[in-house]
Amino acid sequence: MPLEECLVSVPWLIPLLIVLIAWDLVWRGVALWKAGRNAHLIWFICLFIFNTLGILPIIYIFAFSKG
Repeated sequence: MPLEECLVSVPWLIPLLIVLIAWDLVWRGVALWKAGRNAHLIWFICLFIFNTLGILPIIYIFAFSKG
């Protein structure tokens, strides 16, 4: 199925993708900032490389970051 047909048959796909991208960018930005400030190099690299739709950044923020 070509992309155009998919977008026409599923009109809610683009807004969903925009929301998911925004969700991930916010959590990733906060987690990268905290990892950088806390000098957690391994966490910073993992957060930068892996795309987990905010799951890994949320785990880092609430379980491993200081304050």
